[in-house]
Amino acid sequence: MGSTADLIAAFDSAAPEYDAAFTDTYLGRLMRRAVWRSVDRAFTGGSRVLELNCGTGEDARHLAERGVAVIATDGSRRMLEVARGKLESLEPARRPHLRELDMEGWSRRGVSAVRADLGIQSEDRFDGVLSNFGGLNCVQDLHGLAEGLAALLRPGAPAIFCVMGRFVPWEWAWFLGRRDLKSAFRRTAGRSVWRGVTVRYPTPGHVTGVFRSGFLPRRVWALGALVPPPYANTWAEARRSLVDRLNRWERKVEGVPPVPWLADHYVLELERRSIP
Repeated sequence: MGSTADLIAAFDSAAPEYDAAFTDTYLGRLMRRAVWRSVDRAFTGGSRVLELNCGTGEDARHLAERGVAVIATDGSRRMLEVARGKLESLEPARRPHLRELDMEGWSRRGVSAVRADLGIQSEDRFDGVLSNFGGLNCVQDLHGLAEGLAALLRPGAPAIFCVMGRFVPWEWAWFLGRRDLKSAFRRTAGRSVWRGVTVRYPTPGHVTGVFRSGFLPRRVWALGALVPPPYANTWAEARRSLVDRLNRWERKVEGVPPVPWLADHYVLELERRSIP
């Protein structure tokens, strides 16, 4: 349900309030800091990183401030407009390059066309790729994206994907407590509808399998297994001491099975295979 144009329109409409609704909230900052721990280990100063679904540019700004060269992409023009305003305060030499590019249909369009949209040469390779907070959940053709990214990354380059999970006990409890059975189990079927478009919930094993030909799995860890999901921010704000403790416990067990499979998001860390 829903075309690429519908998906872009949905994120265009979400762009003006996205930072207030998530980025600048207590839980939003907590979750993003957890992802940045992995990002900072994987992408060092001087490296060149491709960011997919960059949204309002929060991750791009963080990487740029650490000396990482970033090409940040998004299919939503409104998201990129917000990101552009946010990045203007950076020194021009460090400022990420923003490109309007969605993740759908890479196999149909071909890598050469994607390279042209990114403004890079045929021999250029990135040192890593990042997709944060559910971008891959909105892609129907994950195989095409995997093939395209394999062609764009150097051997050994890390790939970090933060994906919305399918089985979320926190969500079950939250909505069952409000007698909302439909919302409680909306993800368990593997897909749901948001603003008229289909959102998919692939398991870590499925995503790893799709990327297997070009990428080695390195680690999967939980984001939002003990910590409540972002829509519970008002509840969490009133219980910061408790949620901070939950976050510390979550960081200790984040990679222990089955914790990553029972989280609001899981973070999948892959590595580009060596090219024969």
